[in-house]
Amino acid sequence: MKPMTRLGVGIGWRPEIADAVERLPGLDWVEVVAENACPGHLHPGLLRLRERGVHVVPHGVSLGLGGADRPDAGKLAELAERAVALGAPLVTEHIAFVRTSSPALEAGHLLPVPRTRDALAVLCENVRIAQDALPVPLALENIAALLSWPGEELTEGQFLTELVERTGVRLLIDVANLHTNRVNRGEDPATVLDGIPLEALAYVHVAGGVERDGVWHDTHAHPVPPVVLDVLARLRERVDPPGVLLERDDDFPPEAELAGELERIRAVVGAAPTTARRPPAAPDGACAANPGAAAPDDAPDTGAARTRLGLGQAALLSALVAGTPVPEGFDRQRIRVQARALAAKRASVVAKVAPELPELLGGPAGYRTAFLAYARQRPMTAGYRRDALDFAEHLLIQDLPADPAARRRLTTWWRDRAGARPPRRIVRWARALVGRAA
Repeated sequence: MKPMTRLGVGIGWRPEIADAVERLPGLDWVEVVAENACPGHLHPGLLRLRERGVHVVPHGVSLGLGGADRPDAGKLAELAERAVALGAPLVTEHIAFVRTSSPALEAGHLLPVPRTRDALAVLCENVRIAQDALPVPLALENIAALLSWPGEELTEGQFLTELVERTGVRLLIDVANLHTNRVNRGEDPATVLDGIPLEALAYVHVAGGVERDGVWHDTHAHPVPPVVLDVLARLRERVDPPGVLLERDDDFPPEAELAGELERIRAVVGAAPTTARRPPAAPDGACAANPGAAAPDDAPDTGAARTRLGLGQAALLSALVAGTPVPEGFDRQRIRVQARALAAKRASVVAKVAPELPELLGGPAGYRTAFLAYARQRPMTAGYRRDALDFAEHLLIQDLPADPAARRRLTTWWRDRAGARPPRRIVRWARALVGRAA
C-alpha cells in the first residue's frame, strides 16, 4: 500500500466558522461535507484556504456504501467532481447504510451495518464500484452506533481487516466513535485498535459528545472530553497517524476554544509512541490491502447476500422511522432511543434547510411540535429539502397553521418552492381513498 498523504492537524470546515478557521494558527488542512460543497460555486473561504496550500478533503455522508443497493452512479459522479474541484488528495465516506429501496425510506443518519459475511460481501463490492468511479483514493470511517445487530459473525477488527484486504480501501478511524461504541455496545477501543490494519490509516477524527441515561450521544456539539483524547493517545501508541481532524458541527464555541482544542490534539499526536506495533499478518492466501484479492471460499453469493441484507435493513429502518414492529433480536429500548434521535435530528436539519418554517409556525417550539407529529406519520423518502416541502404540504392539507395569515404565508412559501398550486381539502380526500384502496 502506498504511503498516505501527510495531512497534519486540521478541522472540519463549516460555513458558520469559516472566518475563524482561516485565522486558526498552524492549520494544516480542512475537511468539508461533500454534499455541501458546490463545484463552480465554492465558498470564498475554501478558495482562500486552497490558495494558501491548505489541503481540502471532501467527506461524504449520503452514499450508503453499507446498504444493500449498489452505489448511486449520480452520487458517485458528484463526489468525484468535488474531489477534482477541491484538488483533494483523497475522499472519505462511512461504513454505514442510510436508506432502503424497498420500501423507499431515508434514515437521514448513518446506521450500522451488521458484521456478517453477507454485509461484508456487499460492502466490498460497493467499495470496488466506488473506487472505480473516483479519481483519488477512498477512505471509509467507522461509525458511532446506539444499537447492535443480532447474530453478528465478525468482530469490528475482523470486519475492517477483511474489508481492507479485499478492496485496498483506506481507513478513517474516528476515536470518538470508538468511545461511543464502548459505552453503547460494550466494545473495548484498545481491542478494536489492536485488531485493525492501521497501516491502512488515512486519518483520524476527534469529536465531542455527551452521555445521557447511560447512552453516549456523538453530538459533535460539545468539547472533546479527556476520555476521547485518551483513545487518541492509545492509537498514537500504535501508529503515527497521517492526519488528525477536529469535528464540530453545532453550538460552535469562540475561536479561542477551537484553537485550544486543536492544541490539545497536537499535544497528543506529538507524543512519542510508547509501544511498537507490527502490522497484522494477512491470512493465508490473501495479500494485505490488495484491491485484487479474491473473496474467501466461504464468501456468500453477492446477489443473494444483497437480498438478505436488504430485507434485514428494511425491517430495521422501518421500525426506526415508520413505527413497524421491532425485528427479532434487537434491543427494543435502544430502538426507541434511536427512533427519537432520528426524529429529533430530522426536525433540526429541516429547520436549517428551511429556516423560514419555524418563523412561519410561531417559533422553534411550535415548529418542533408540529414537525415531530408529522414525522410520526410520514417517514422521509427523499432528502431533507423534499422533506421540508412535504411537511409544509402536510400542514396545508390539514388547514394549518390555524391562523389564516400564517397559513397564507406558508402557502406562498410552499408554492414558491414547489412550483404548484397549494394543496386543498380535495387532495386529502383523494389520498385517503387511494390509501383505503391500497
